Amino acid sequence: MDNIKDFVQKKYGEAISQKTSCCGDSDCCGNSLNNNADIIKANLYSSKEGGLPEEIFKASFGCGNPTALAELNPGETVLDLGSGSGVDVFLSAKRVGPNGKVYGLDMTDEMLKVAKENQQKLGIDNVEFLKGYIEDTPLSDNIIDAIISNCVVNLSTDKKKVLQEAFRVLKSGGRFAISDIVLTKPLPAKISQDLLAWSGCIAGALQINDYQSLLQEVGFENISIQITRDYDLTSETSKSILPNLTDSERADYNGAIVSAFIRATKPE
Repeated sequence: MDNIKDFVQKKYGEAISQKTSCCGDSDCCGNSLNNNADIIKANLYSSKEGGLPEEIFKASFGCGNPTALAELNPGETVLDLGSGSGVDVFLSAKRVGPNGKVYGLDMTDEMLKVAKENQQKLGIDNVEFLKGYIEDTPLSDNIIDAIISNCVVNLSTDKKKVLQEAFRVLKSGGRFAISDIVLTKPLPAKISQDLLAWSGCIAGALQINDYQSLLQEVGFENISIQITRDYDLTSETSKSILPNLTDSERADYNGAIVSAFIRATKPE
């Protein structure tokens, strides 16, 4: 599984550095940074959201807008898993205010470099970017009020460990509120073994019922999974998401890949 992590890390490093796609020439949850037609990441943020400059959003590799759906309050401490260029960190920092704090955690040096440069340009002080893996969060127990993430948990090969770490760092009553790609039915084995499909946020996605079960197993309660986007795999613009599928297979698996907002809480 280390080869998957290394491949994903390399692809996202190349994507942010070269302003290309995280999965070569194909669309994914981080298509060309200049392609406004990407079906997964398009129209996730309003152009003036949070008072941030428009160019900040062009480096987003997400599949949702967790800050629009997550409950974040002034003075709270927030953790963004897989913070990338920092878009959701900066939006969260505005929400929690000067008395709150937001940590951004990412494994990719290139992403962290861009995020810190963006932080300096924006002059946001209540933010700290950390290098590390979401399976091994470099934070103490019980210090986070809310965890957000944008299309990153699906990239992990050990999702149970990710959720266990999220549970550990959350305070009693803390909220887990992330956007992610999920499946409504299983995809063929040739997709789950495709490295480009992993970096494209598809191959590692969990089925909805499996996601719910894993959250419960770790200890979360009040679990809800709300589908926010349904991707039409038969359309011309989406064929590059899974280039190894035939048109017939694409029709068979249409509706299997969706974006969702996933909520859960750590018991009091």
